[in-house]
Amino acid sequence: MLVLPKGVRHIPGCLSPDAQRALLDDIRAVVKDAPLYTPTMPRTGKPMSVRMTNCGSLGWVTDKERGYRYQDTHPVTGKPWPAIPRALLDLWAEYSGYPHPPEACLINFYDETAKMGLHQDRDEEDFDAPVVSISLGDTCLFRIGETTRSGRTVSLKLDSGDVVVLGGAGRLCFHGVDRIYPSTSALLRNGGRINLTLRRVTKP
Repeated sequence: MLVLPKGVRHIPGCLSPDAQRALLDDIRAVVKDAPLYTPTMPRTGKPMSVRMTNCGSLGWVTDKERGYRYQDTHPVTGKPWPAIPRALLDLWAEYSGYPHPPEACLINFYDETAKMGLHQDRDEEDFDAPVVSISLGDTCLFRIGETTRSGRTVSLKLDSGDVVVLGGAGRLCFHGVDRIYPSTSALLRNGGRINLTLRRVTKP
């Protein structure tokens, strides 16, 4: 039996196929207004393998010059981020256990070759709020560890419609995506995976 770190919850099959399609329509509307772009790593300027955008009053961005941060405008268009769709606010209300709304939803698009190295979500001021993650599209191999990079890790597959919550003792667990399993979902016409992570950035 797979034992997840304390504070980490996996809710498989949280979203029905109809709910997934409706949420995908919401995300397409966001992307139309705030296009996906390729972020770069601090200092090296190396492009990440995912493309990303955001919705909410703040969005997470990274580039060579200024590194990891939140800002209120799209780094390419200069426009404010679109609002977080109601369906995502409802998921936050249901699963976060936190009394204040999220301020950011990071949208990552993984093609079949994309990965995400082990990292902590720690650019926020408020670690009392959890991170709520929603998977859409192809299955991925998700790896979750402890609060130190050298800690034990476990891996599990995340399918379309799954939700993961990192809260409490698990809020700063290292986590990443080791691989995408192509053609495991028909949700996205051309394949790939979308990951949505809802975050509270500032202290209420």
